[in-house]
Amino acid sequence: MDTLRNKKRAPTHPGTLLREVVLPELGITQGEFADRLGVSRRTVSEILHGRRPVTPDMAIRLGKLLGNGAGLWLRMQQAVDVWTLEQEGDYTNIRQLKAA
Repeated sequence: MDTLRNKKRAPTHPGTLLREVVLPELGITQGEFADRLGVSRRTVSEILHGRRPVTPDMAIRLGKLLGNGAGLWLRMQQAVDVWTLEQEGDYTNIRQLKAA
């Protein structure tokens, strides 16, 4: 699937969206957000700063709390993960199979 996003630029980490848009819009602190999610403030801080991925468990928590479902958060994290692997991994020797 082609997108308009520049493939050389890393996708936005879901924590960035939470830090820059969601929390300010809700007007709550990291601590209050963590309490509502049922996790530690440190866990939330690490996600907000892109040092921790959004796991399926966290995606469910975010989806329930924010009312937008787990899929959004998982897709954002997956985009980050795949982009990172493509930048760091060596996949040059893998060739597409062709039908005989």
